[in-house]
Amino acid sequence: MKNIIGVHKPLAPSAAAPEVKFITVDDESAGQRLDNFLMRHLKGVPKTHVYRIIRSGEVRINKGRAAADARVQVGDVLRLPPVRVSERQQEKAANPAPAREFPILLEDDWLLAIDKPAGVAVHGGSGVSFGVIEQLRRARPQARFLELVHRLDRDTSGILLVAKKRSALTTLQDQFRERETGKTYLALVAGDWPANKKVIDAPLHKYLLPAGQDGEGERRVKVVAKGDPDGMRSVTLVKVARRLAGFTLLEVTIKTGRTHQIRVHLASQGHAIVGDDKYGDFELNKSLQKQQGNSGLKRMFLHAWRLQFNHPSSGERIELLAALPPELQRFVDHVPAPKP
Repeated sequence: MKNIIGVHKPLAPSAAAPEVKFITVDDESAGQRLDNFLMRHLKGVPKTHVYRIIRSGEVRINKGRAAADARVQVGDVLRLPPVRVSERQQEKAANPAPAREFPILLEDDWLLAIDKPAGVAVHGGSGVSFGVIEQLRRARPQARFLELVHRLDRDTSGILLVAKKRSALTTLQDQFRERETGKTYLALVAGDWPANKKVIDAPLHKYLLPAGQDGEGERRVKVVAKGDPDGMRSVTLVKVARRLAGFTLLEVTIKTGRTHQIRVHLASQGHAIVGDDKYGDFELNKSLQKQQGNSGLKRMFLHAWRLQFNHPSSGERIELLAALPPELQRFVDHVPAPKP
């Protein structure tokens, strides 16, 4: 007599067993640490496993053992042992991102600047199968190197830089880290922004929403008191671009690049960004979403409008501008000027 406890699914055909790989280091990868080089070539392999195969000597450079901090050089031949990738990575390989190009603001041999639409993540992650960078790589299979220089929130539109060479990536990221870039956004806030409020210097702290709250486990950011050990200094410059009835259009320049910095800083002053579903006025957002035509707004009004940086090859100062997307421009044009 058989005891049937459950229904067993038929075994899926086993994937081909992983094999030893040999990779020759090219110009773009020269100078990288071995561990960073492996992270890029062994996507989906846990970081702990990457370090284990280095320590055990299974990874070889020119037939010799190497430490994680060893620098790979042009022409080095790396032996990579057989490794199994995570189920998630296998699923991504089986269901790749659709190829997609985006509006181009600037492109040369070193970098690509695009005008990212709202609603598109910059990369795949928690709850997101793919983003801009995965779609670009699919659209440009011949590209040897495409990496995000910086990030924008999913619901923020505007200028996004992608490096086409590793040297460009490191040079540009150094500029962002050293605050040598100029990043200005256009944000529409509720209410009449005070003319004398030009600088917001308030520390920010990231946290996760506790159990029992809507969005449990989601990341949030809040302003904390100066001197709070958990706070990161955050500075935002604000300039009024245009006053409208019930709203103010602001030019917002960030001197630090904290998560949700603009959204939290503006909301902390009592003037949340219109359409912000995390820190905004939810009743106002709901009413605007219900309105039809040019008087309606179905997204957050935050746009990466201007970006200044030094070109990674020539050193020339570059200034890029991305006009407001049509849906934001129509809304602004529809709202009347305030009464005198």
